[in-house]
Amino acid sequence: MKKLKYFLFLTLANIAFAQNKLFLYEYKFISDSTNNQNLKDEIMVLNIQKDRSEFYSSERYASDSTQLAESKKGIMSMGFNKEMISDRVIKYPNSNLINYITFMSWDKFFVKQDIDLKWNLENEFSKILNYDVQKATTEFAGRKWIAWFTNEIPIQDGPYKFKNLPGLILKVEDSNKNHSFELIGIKSATTEFEYPNLNNYTEYYLSYDQYVKKIKNYRQNPTADLVGKIPDQRDSNGNFRTSTQIIKELNNQWLERLKKDNNIIEIDLLK
Repeated sequence: MKKLKYFLFLTLANIAFAQNKLFLYEYKFISDSTNNQNLKDEIMVLNIQKDRSEFYSSERYASDSTQLAESKKGIMSMGFNKEMISDRVIKYPNSNLINYITFMSWDKFFVKQDIDLKWNLENEFSKILNYDVQKATTEFAGRKWIAWFTNEIPIQDGPYKFKNLPGLILKVEDSNKNHSFELIGIKSATTEFEYPNLNNYTEYYLSYDQYVKKIKNYRQNPTADLVGKIPDQRDSNGNFRTSTQIIKELNNQWLERLKKDNNIIEIDLLK
């Protein structure tokens, strides 16, 4: 009986430890498969709350928070002048439902997705940040993934859309090492967390099938939704340009950028 009580105490203590915590991951990725030397990285946050978890870029969160605070003071400010990951992932305990928030051109999309990852537990063990971890593998979004999880933090969650292992995922990377998330630190979180909403995007709610169709069309013609939204105008040098000319120029610029974004994490979306 004493052993059972002690076990329950440890379990409850671990669960309490896991709630309202920020798990910081270093995300390393190669966005352009033709330039493997251009390895990018960003600090991502897995924010564990009682009723959900939210995964987002640390810098984008800081930028959005600053803009929102300034706007409440009547000050119009720009976000941080650098490229940042805008996508967010919201997951829920005991559910395969994921809310994925992403952006295309000047629109914001809320995508409902059902993900049931089939993990294979491997008889391999290691340590990450002094936690004992076990290896697991799965296939997701056109890639083979290798994860390391610990049951010392008994929450079935992890970075990005990865979850449903018997413990927190501390590291996960694809077999070609193009995308890798690894835990680098843990901080306390505030209760009743709410991501700052700037209300500066048109919002759309899509099913996953609708999103797949949308993103494929977007990568072929990224400015399709801008037709009729940009007026004829003169540039800073006084040169007159029609709406059609402006959109065509933007389209060419974005297509060039998308060509270098050919190694996205969910690679099957490009097929």
